[in-house]
Amino acid sequence: MASNTAIMEHLPSGVGICTTVPDILYLPELVFGGLVWILVACTFVDPNNPQAWVMAVSLFCFIMTFIWMVIFACGAHHNKSSWAAADFLYHFIATVFYLSAAVPLATVTLDLRDDDEREQDYRLDISAVVFSYVATLLYFVHTILSAMRWKSF
Repeated sequence: MASNTAIMEHLPSGVGICTTVPDILYLPELVFGGLVWILVACTFVDPNNPQAWVMAVSLFCFIMTFIWMVIFACGAHHNKSSWAAADFLYHFIATVFYLSAAVPLATVTLDLRDDDEREQDYRLDISAVVFSYVATLLYFVHTILSAMRWKSF
């Protein structure tokens, strides 16, 4: 246990973000968030409101996670505790956003299951729902681990 807390007492930079917890989750967050974005974009977006929110959330989180990962990789955080707090705050917001997008997407997908003309959209939406819940879980785990790191500063 002591070795895990010792690793989390600093913010990594460079290649260290690919080997430390919770920063190793950046890449899966990008992959699953990008898949949600692509899968929803491939469907006929009807109804507009819930799926537009899913697109906005997935695009926002994809871009912000990429920027956040680059900031950490470049070492622009200078190992300050305020960046650890900001990391926790960003991932908490992303978790809430993804959860608020995944539930309406699941509801819209359930409404499509009886429509034989939109079978392809239904299958794409099922995949998007699964990946949005996986992305939500990844962001949630990152939030918890970021909170632990922030408190260990």
